[in-house]
Amino acid sequence: MSRVILATSEHIYGKKITKHLGLVRGTSIRARHIGHDILAKLRGIVGGEIHEYTKLMAESREQVLDRMMDDARELGANAVVAMRFSTSQIAVGAAELMVYGTAVFVEDADELIDDRPA
Repeated sequence: MSRVILATSEHIYGKKITKHLGLVRGTSIRARHIGHDILAKLRGIVGGEIHEYTKLMAESREQVLDRMMDDARELGANAVVAMRFSTSQIAVGAAELMVYGTAVFVEDADELIDDRPA
Protein backbone atom coordinates (compact mmCIF):
# COMPACT_ATOMS: atom_id res chain seq x y z
CA MET A 1 0.00 0.00 0.00
CA SER A 2 1.46 3.36 -1.00
CA ARG A 3 2.19 5.97 1.61
CA VAL A 4 0.03 9.10 1.66
CA ILE A 5 1.51 12.26 3.15
CA LEU A 6 -0.94 14.09 5.43
CA ALA A 7 -0.72 17.80 6.21
CA THR A 8 -2.96 20.26 7.97
CA SER A 9 -1.21 23.05 6.07
CA GLU A 10 -1.82 23.92 2.43
CA HIS A 11 1.79 23.13 1.51
CA ILE A 12 4.29 20.38 2.27
CA TYR A 13 7.86 21.53 2.85
CA GLY A 14 10.20 20.24 0.16
CA LYS A 15 7.33 19.19 -2.11
CA LYS A 16 5.54 20.85 -4.98
CA ILE A 17 1.88 20.17 -5.71
CA THR A 18 1.63 19.18 -9.36
CA LYS A 19 -2.01 18.09 -9.44
CA HIS A 20 -5.14 18.82 -7.38
CA LEU A 21 -7.45 15.80 -7.37
CA GLY A 22 -10.36 16.96 -5.23
CA LEU A 23 -12.02 16.54 -1.88
CA VAL A 24 -11.44 13.34 0.10
CA ARG A 25 -12.97 12.30 3.38
CA GLY A 26 -13.36 9.52 5.87
CA THR A 27 -16.25 9.16 8.30
CA SER A 28 -17.35 6.95 11.16
CA ILE A 29 -20.38 7.08 13.42
CA ARG A 30 -19.80 5.68 16.87
CA ALA A 31 -22.12 4.98 19.75
CA ARG A 32 -21.16 4.96 23.41
CA HIS A 33 -20.99 1.70 25.32
CA ILE A 34 -23.14 1.39 28.46
CA GLY A 35 -20.23 -0.12 30.41
CA HIS A 36 -17.98 2.76 29.43
CA ASP A 37 -20.70 5.24 30.42
CA ILE A 38 -20.86 3.79 33.93
CA LEU A 39 -17.08 4.01 34.32
CA ALA A 40 -17.13 7.54 32.90
CA LYS A 41 -19.72 8.65 35.44
CA LEU A 42 -17.61 7.22 38.25
CA ARG A 43 -14.51 8.96 36.92
CA GLY A 44 -16.54 12.14 36.64
CA ILE A 45 -17.10 12.01 40.39
CA VAL A 46 -13.45 11.43 41.35
CA GLY A 47 -11.86 13.18 38.36
CA GLY A 48 -9.27 12.01 35.90
CA GLU A 49 -9.00 10.85 32.33
CA ILE A 50 -11.77 8.65 30.96
CA HIS A 51 -9.52 6.03 29.35
CA GLU A 52 -12.38 4.15 27.68
CA TYR A 53 -13.47 7.25 25.74
CA THR A 54 -9.86 8.19 24.97
CA LYS A 55 -9.35 4.75 23.43
CA LEU A 56 -12.66 4.97 21.52
CA MET A 57 -11.71 8.35 20.03
CA ALA A 58 -8.16 7.22 19.15
CA GLU A 59 -9.53 4.17 17.32
CA SER A 60 -12.10 6.34 15.54
CA ARG A 61 -9.45 8.83 14.41
CA GLU A 62 -7.28 6.04 12.98
CA GLN A 63 -10.27 4.52 11.19
CA VAL A 64 -11.37 7.78 9.53
CA LEU A 65 -7.78 8.61 8.54
CA ASP A 66 -7.43 5.18 6.90
CA ARG A 67 -10.71 5.72 5.03
CA MET A 68 -9.64 9.16 3.83
CA MET A 69 -6.24 7.85 2.66
CA ASP A 70 -7.99 5.01 0.77
CA ASP A 71 -10.21 7.63 -0.88
CA ALA A 72 -7.11 9.66 -1.83
CA ARG A 73 -5.30 6.61 -3.26
CA GLU A 74 -8.34 5.82 -5.43
CA LEU A 75 -7.97 9.27 -7.00
CA GLY A 76 -4.24 8.72 -7.60
CA ALA A 77 -3.07 11.07 -4.85
CA ASN A 78 0.08 10.67 -2.81
CA ALA A 79 -0.77 13.45 -0.32
CA VAL A 80 -3.66 15.22 1.38
CA VAL A 81 -3.35 18.89 2.31
CA ALA A 82 -5.56 21.24 4.34
CA MET A 83 -6.71 18.25 6.41
CA ARG A 84 -9.28 18.90 9.14
CA PHE A 85 -11.27 16.88 11.68
CA SER A 86 -14.92 17.51 12.42
CA THR A 87 -17.39 15.98 14.87
CA SER A 88 -21.15 16.19 15.15
CA GLN A 89 -23.76 14.60 17.36
CA ILE A 90 -26.07 12.32 15.36
CA ALA A 91 -28.29 11.12 18.21
CA VAL A 92 -28.12 10.87 21.99
CA GLY A 93 -25.06 8.73 22.61
CA ALA A 94 -23.89 8.64 18.97
CA ALA A 95 -21.52 10.96 17.15
CA GLU A 96 -19.92 11.24 13.73
CA LEU A 97 -16.20 11.81 13.38
CA MET A 98 -15.09 13.04 9.97
CA VAL A 99 -11.73 13.95 8.50
CA TYR A 100 -11.46 15.73 5.17
CA GLY A 101 -8.91 17.46 2.99
CA THR A 102 -7.73 18.06 -0.56
CA ALA A 103 -6.15 15.14 -2.40
CA VAL A 104 -3.07 16.17 -4.34
CA PHE A 105 -0.14 14.67 -6.18
CA VAL A 106 3.21 16.03 -5.02
CA GLU A 107 6.78 15.69 -6.25
CA ASP A 108 10.06 16.50 -4.56
CA ALA A 109 10.81 20.17 -5.21
CA ASP A 110 14.44 19.48 -6.19
CA GLU A 111 13.39 16.85 -8.78
CA LEU A 112 11.30 19.32 -10.74
CA ILE A 113 12.81 20.92 -13.78
CA ASP A 114 12.79 24.70 -13.68
CA ASP A 115 11.71 25.71 -17.20
CA ARG A 116 11.94 29.46 -16.58
CA PRO A 117 14.30 31.33 -18.91
CA ALA A 118 17.75 31.95 -17.41
